[in-house]
Amino acid sequence: MKLKSSSLAVLIFFSASAHAQSSVTLYGVLDNGFLYQSTSTATFLPTAHNLGHVYQLKDGGIYASYWGLKGSEDIGGGYKITFKLQGTFNTTNGKFGLSDTPGTTAIFNQFSTIGASGPFGTFDAGRQIIPMIYAMAETDVRGAQYFGSILTAWLGINQAAGWPGTSTNAPVGALYDSNALVYNSPKFYGASLALEYAPGGVAGQFQGGTRESAVLKYSNYGLNLSAVYYNGHDTNPFPLTYPAAPAAPATGQSNNRFYYFGAMYTISGFSMSASYGIGKNPAKSNTVDFEMVSGGIGYQFNPYFKITSGYYYLKDRNHSANHSSEIAVGAEYNLSLRTKVYAQVGYVDNKGTMNQTIIYGAPVAPGVSTTAAMVGIRHSF
Repeated sequence: MKLKSSSLAVLIFFSASAHAQSSVTLYGVLDNGFLYQSTSTATFLPTAHNLGHVYQLKDGGIYASYWGLKGSEDIGGGYKITFKLQGTFNTTNGKFGLSDTPGTTAIFNQFSTIGASGPFGTFDAGRQIIPMIYAMAETDVRGAQYFGSILTAWLGINQAAGWPGTSTNAPVGALYDSNALVYNSPKFYGASLALEYAPGGVAGQFQGGTRESAVLKYSNYGLNLSAVYYNGHDTNPFPLTYPAAPAAPATGQSNNRFYYFGAMYTISGFSMSASYGIGKNPAKSNTVDFEMVSGGIGYQFNPYFKITSGYYYLKDRNHSANHSSEIAVGAEYNLSLRTKVYAQVGYVDNKGTMNQTIIYGAPVAPGVSTTAAMVGIRHSF
């Protein structure tokens, strides 16, 4: 009887140990606020007409609302197998977020990855937010927020390049890539490297639909530096009349290229950032060739309260009449560890066919100055 009891105790011990080596977490964020915008349009196209001012309940004043599952299993020797499933949703109507295909949504449109981590760094396979977006966020005082930031400036380039905003498959750079293989190295004296390759899976076309990118970062002593190279083949293949008109066939043509250099320095609560980027279509550089410049300054008054500001300038390098300037200021206050309130205001001066937005998901009239203001609350769980 003693032997059986001892065996049972050992079995329970090892079962508990094995269970402790694995974890699964359910998490998410809800971000909602009230938005005023002095102009509005029905689409992101540079030919859209101004429909007048708009008052609306808006999801995603800082970042999108999302929910997800993530987990890891410790397999010993400092190595773990990981997974992540994460998707956006709209708190105002409950709809899931956009996918790569126009007019369709996806439950896990941000992350659906399996990977591994260890002394070598991390490796993730599947749909995911790509390394270039993190590099941009870390060198922008506004943190690549959904309201007036380096993110909305980069989206402004995409809109000017003909992206209608009905899918995540943008013509310049990318926020998400499907079928992506991403490696992130460990830091070495503050320096790190991220590499991405996304095979297209197109029969008979080795480069059909492929993506590749490289990001070099440095983070130490309050200084963040980043350099980004992104290249895509057969990007944004869907016509405006999709699904009535089929998507363009994959040929392996290199038609999506983005370069970015950014820096941010933080000292005694003050943060300053600056960046320069170029987005183009190498196959049609005479029609799609844009320049992006940014600068920002912010101050963290205490652990609960901060103010950030940013300036973002876009220019069509083929047509000097097309350019855009935007300025945004925001304040955030943490009510608790999981809840913050915020207030933001922005102004954009679009010239020609430029239609840089102040907040993602709220199109503005091309060639028209626009003011926007938003107050909201963000809660994580």
